[in-house]
Amino acid sequence: MSVLSNQCLKERIPDIESLKEQVSAWTNDHNNSKVVNWQFTTDDARIKLRKLHPAYAVS
Repeated sequence: MSVLSNQCLKERIPDIESLKEQVSAWTNDHNNSKVVNWQFTTDDARIKLRKLHPAYAVS
């Protein structure tokens, strides 16, 4: 929501239909232009967060 607010909703929007159009256009553009490069694996998370979730800790 913060990214949407900062990138799309800075100016005043006159009506709900304009808001829907702007949010829809931003969402489509954002989803089509971003590629996520996941580097934090499940095993890494279990090691790093073992204090928070000891039942899932890797030995």
